[in-house]
Amino acid sequence: MGGHDETGRQEVLAAGGEVLRLEAQAVAALAERLDDRFVEAVERVVSTQGRVIVTGMGKSGAVARKSAATLASTGSPAFYLHPAEGVHGDLGMVTPADVVIALSYSGETDEILAILPVLKRLGVTLVALTGNLGSTLAETADVALDVSVEREACPLNLAPTTSTTAMLALMDALAIAAMRVRQFSSEDFALYHPAGSLGRRLLLRVRDLMRTGERMALCRPDATVRDALFAITRAQTGSVFAVDDEGRFVGLLSDGDIRRLLLRHDHALAEPVAGALNQTARSTAPDRLVSEATHLMEQHPPCGELPVLDADGRPVGVLSLKDIARAGVF
Repeated sequence: MGGHDETGRQEVLAAGGEVLRLEAQAVAALAERLDDRFVEAVERVVSTQGRVIVTGMGKSGAVARKSAATLASTGSPAFYLHPAEGVHGDLGMVTPADVVIALSYSGETDEILAILPVLKRLGVTLVALTGNLGSTLAETADVALDVSVEREACPLNLAPTTSTTAMLALMDALAIAAMRVRQFSSEDFALYHPAGSLGRRLLLRVRDLMRTGERMALCRPDATVRDALFAITRAQTGSVFAVDDEGRFVGLLSDGDIRRLLLRHDHALAEPVAGALNQTARSTAPDRLVSEATHLMEQHPPCGELPVLDADGRPVGVLSLKDIARAGVF
């Protein structure tokens, strides 16, 4: 189009818009057709003592792969079975305790039909997603879900487009409904996604990131500001925690506080830290989620470090915003 053919541009936008409207209408129609068969399919998935095996060929196979991944990450152990590979030995992965979900819009896909006798002989529960409830697949299945659409978005009404979108949407609905029945929590979800930022936000505790020992600066309230500055430097941290005779936290002095003291008068380094401590500094606990502690640090006024205190109020570590960022939590 060269960026100058306005007619061509409008035609492209119109074509794209038509596809999106057709597919959106097909998905909306599915919601209106949900009935007890959908409820039964969800119950079969949730109650299985085995795995959920999703199978399909061609474009339906692509949907099946994605759907198996969605099921697996939302609490329903699942994997994809290629039907053509199934008749060459991979059916050995199927056990009588499993639920098989077969995707075929026509319900007559040769590769799917070829594995049906073995599935029935094994006694597995068979759930079908098809656009033809009178098909061989639908009639063989224990539960058949209707994913029929009025037409494909393809102008030739041939390429699977609207039908595969409907299939994908219904499989998502099935997976999420099963997830809710299982009362699958955000913590459960994070267990299956430990490597991503989501998993880190939901799983990482303060104790996993806090600096301890020599990497934490401590001093007594009667120590001088100079001593506090040396303690901060040795620990390579941004603040020092003052503790009483029993080791309990009594206040915090940051390197920024020290700079501000020096700007006010020249003799600040010789003064005791007791008069300059922030005694209302925010703190956190070792078992708290890092995400919660980060939210605390972002409150006004924001701070770069938090003292980590045990149940008796003794500092056991320091949580740094730099360490949180380095861990990729946000």
